[in-house]
Amino acid sequence: MSRKNYVFTSESVSEGHPDKVCDRISDAVLDAFIASEPEARVAAETFATTNQVVIGGEVGLSDKTALKTHMEQIEDIARACIKDIGYEQDKFHHATCKVTNLLHEQSAHIAQGVDARDNKDEGAGDQGIMFGFATDETPELMPAPIHYAHAMLRRLAEVRKDGTEPTLRPDAKSQLSVRYEDGKPVGVTSIVLSTQHADESQTSDDIRAIVEPYIRDVLPEGWVTDATEWWVNPTGTFVIGGPDGDAGLTGRKIIVDTYGGAAPHGGGAFSGKDPTKVDRSAAYAARYLAKNVVASGMASKCTIQLSYAIGVSKPLSIYCDTFGTGEVDDAAIEAAIGKTMDLTPRGIREHLQLNRPIYQRTAAYGHFGRAPEADGGFSWEKTDLVDALKGAV
Repeated sequence: MSRKNYVFTSESVSEGHPDKVCDRISDAVLDAFIASEPEARVAAETFATTNQVVIGGEVGLSDKTALKTHMEQIEDIARACIKDIGYEQDKFHHATCKVTNLLHEQSAHIAQGVDARDNKDEGAGDQGIMFGFATDETPELMPAPIHYAHAMLRRLAEVRKDGTEPTLRPDAKSQLSVRYEDGKPVGVTSIVLSTQHADESQTSDDIRAIVEPYIRDVLPEGWVTDATEWWVNPTGTFVIGGPDGDAGLTGRKIIVDTYGGAAPHGGGAFSGKDPTKVDRSAAYAARYLAKNVVASGMASKCTIQLSYAIGVSKPLSIYCDTFGTGEVDDAAIEAAIGKTMDLTPRGIREHLQLNRPIYQRTAAYGHFGRAPEADGGFSWEKTDLVDALKGAV
């Protein structure tokens, strides 16, 4: 039997964290190519350090003239991302940092296994396992620790960017320890927040005075008590931040991107990958399926695993675990999933309408638990499969 009373901790990082700067640039490159050609192939990686941004990987467009044009736009795309995040410091500035573009055309050997041709189904872009998760402990059907760790940083980014808190700077990390009773989140035992700031004279107490009202505002009422421990900028001064303070790399915050450690994660990161890469699209599909299982009332907690082989279109396996909360058998849910959604790479893309420039917005504050958007962003957060799943069960 699973434990009912415990403390669980998750962390998040802001859009100005060095790794998230890189995720943002990689996804902005992806959006630019997909906006030009929905079937574009992109696997973009970014590295950032003091006054340097390097972008590499592979891209593919059927229109070679458009490919050349987009390759010439990569530097401007990177600078626009850095500017929007808010970096204008001496050793990492959107206007003066060096941007190196090392992108090249996609490998023909990869393409031969992935492309649809000669009546062959479009295969998965790689082998791998992907997980999706949902739980009814928040309205968004996300684990509470990661959901509110994201919310804290999103709120601080808002007041930094709108000028309400002009001394805050882009780089920040949060960590939230949530107390569970009878399996439900009921309070916060500790809050950790480290944020870059403008003035070396500002103390940890000064920063806490700035951030505490916003943190209290996003956490559920009654969760913060006199017993809650606060650790705000616990090392003291944090003026040097971003890629100047620490190097960044695409795909290095995969637990932040998903469920904060409350559920398994597959072997691949998301950012910079077009939706033929099942690392990304099948992870989105698995979240979509798990969320719809919970939203349907068939379970209060659900993990879905999918697995693929490179060049093979259909998933090799579908696995469901409802942790003993299921109203129906897990095997019945697995069978229902196979009946209600085409889980080939093309089927996923078409069902969730993933061939759109919707990825840059996913790069910070989590890929899951966000509201579906009118232009198709976060389509995997919809609960429009509930009736079909119920009918199939």
